[in-house]
Parts: sequence; structure tokens; C-alpha cells
Amino acid sequence: MKFGTVPLSQALGGIIAHAVRREGLVLKKGEHIGETEMALLQAAGVHDVTVAMLEPGDVSEDVAAARLATAISGPGIRVERAFTGRSNLYATHSGLFRVQAQAIDAINAQDERITLATLTPMRAVIEGEMIATIKIIPFAVPSDILEACLAVASSQVLEVMPYHPQRIGVISTLLPGLKPSVVEKTLRVLDDRLAPMGSIIQARAQVPHETHALQKAIQAISLGVDMIIIFGASAITDRRDVIPTAVQASGGTIVHFGMPVDPGNLLLLADMPDGKKLVGAPGCARSPKENGFDFILQRLLAQLPVSAQDIRRMGAGGLLMEIVSRPQPRQGLRSAQRDE
Repeated sequence: MKFGTVPLSQALGGIIAHAVRREGLVLKKGEHIGETEMALLQAAGVHDVTVAMLEPGDVSEDVAAARLATAISGPGIRVERAFTGRSNLYATHSGLFRVQAQAIDAINAQDERITLATLTPMRAVIEGEMIATIKIIPFAVPSDILEACLAVASSQVLEVMPYHPQRIGVISTLLPGLKPSVVEKTLRVLDDRLAPMGSIIQARAQVPHETHALQKAIQAISLGVDMIIIFGASAITDRRDVIPTAVQASGGTIVHFGMPVDPGNLLLLADMPDGKKLVGAPGCARSPKENGFDFILQRLLAQLPVSAQDIRRMGAGGLLMEIVSRPQPRQGLRSAQRDE
């Protein structure tokens, strides 16, 4: 592509790089100069104009943006018609936005003229939300550069994983001093979390914060649900604590205890013998604010595998609280109530 200021006599077929404004005449950036535009420019007394001239092998900005957008879009994504070198991509349903970050980096590394930006990987999105945008910066790019980007792309670079409705069984353990209103509020908050993902609380139980009682409750509630969530009256502090011990006594296997997400550090994830997932929720899950519990719940409801390694990789971006200073663990009543 040639670019620069040329005499009007050489501008035919070019693309206007900067808007031309004269009395009675406005030609916008990106407009093509044909015979009509030439006559208008001449009548307005324009002697030279800055244009882009496509050469053999160039691909126009809209065509390039559209081709790349289509190439990277997987299930759950709608591609908007390209305009002024930009193509926006939107979620066609609610779910988790999955991104192959290495492919995005590889595409952006090909050439500065082609840019691709997306939302944060594994972010929860809703129907109609914009999840990515492609911008071709000049008016055209060489076909070999575009082809190099397309070679990196595949239909699985971007995907919105839909949620799969599940029936949730909730067990709340009780200790003296835990108000019934706290338990009820916790259930309401969970219900609000589940609703946008199409899942419901199918069964609920309350038992003393004691291993044998919790073991029996896990076995009983498991029969009619797809997933089990336990809200402990006291936070899990060790793999030998009440909740993990009860889970293992019920035949469950601890996948991971703890996560590098704050709030949310004291989360437990387990596999039950019947294939169901069990989550020992951290105390912060009683709050509607985003926390590590959301990271795990969203993945499980999208039927994505969650391994110990997956959890350990959540540290980058895992600090969710915007605070100036972080109180030390167990520092005063506020930390005790927060319960990680």
C-alpha cells in the first residue's frame, strides 16, 4: 500500500486518509475517490490530497478484519460486520469466555498493523456482551501478513462455554453463636449467584459442625443433586479439619484445598465417588461480591474440568480486593468474620 500526499490528478482510485472539508464539500476519511469525488475536489479548489493507494496483494481493512474475526471465532460467538477496519465479536449466550492466550499473542506478534484485543480469559459473560475486537490500523494489509495470522488462528481461539443447569445441594454446618439469619442470607446470596447460570438449590440441610453428622448429611443429600456445596460455621484451616475429614469419610477425594485468590483462599474442592463435585465454600462466599468461589463455581457449571493445577494458576489476577493495606490473618473480629 502506498500512502502520502499526491497531486489531485494522481488521486483517482485512492482512499482519503484525512477528511477533506471545504465550503459545500465534506469527504470523510476512508472514502474512495472516484470520478464524482475527483470533480467535487476540483470544483472546491483542492490541488492535492493525502491518500492510501492499494497495491496488488493488499487486502482491504474491512475484508482483513472480517476474515480474521471469522477464523478465531468458536461456538457461542457472533461476528459483527467489519466497518472502518474494525470487527467486534459478541457472546451469543451467557457462559465462560475461554481464550487461547498464546494464539492471541502470536497473532498480535505478526505485525503491528493487525491488532486483536479480548476480555480477560475465563471471565463470565452475558448474551450480547462484546468479548473481543479486531482493528486493522491502516487501510489495507499485505495478504501474506494476513495469511500468517490466519495460520495461527483456529475456530477454538475464542469460545463462550455455556452453563449447564445443575441441581445444587447445600449443607450448612452450625455452631453456637451462628445466627439463623446468617444461614438464610447465605442461601439467598447463593440463589442469586446460581440464577444467571440456570441452576437452582434443589436441597438444603443444616447439621452440627461435627464430622459424623456432616458425613451423614453429605451421603443423604447426594442422592438428588448434581453438586454439593458446604458452608461451614467455621473456616477450614487444615486438610484434617471437620469438613475435609467428613468428605473423605463419605468416599470423597480432595482435589485441592486452598487457592491463590483473595478473597477465597480457604476453598476446598473434592470429587465424590458418584462423580459429583463437592465444594467447601470459603467464608467470603456468603457475600455477593466476587471472590474465589465464583471462579470455581462458574467453571463447574460450564462443565469445565478443574484440577489442582488449574487452581494454582489462578494467582495472576487473583487479588480481587482493592484495598490500600491488607490486615494480617486473624487480626481482630473483622478478619474472623471475613473468614477468608
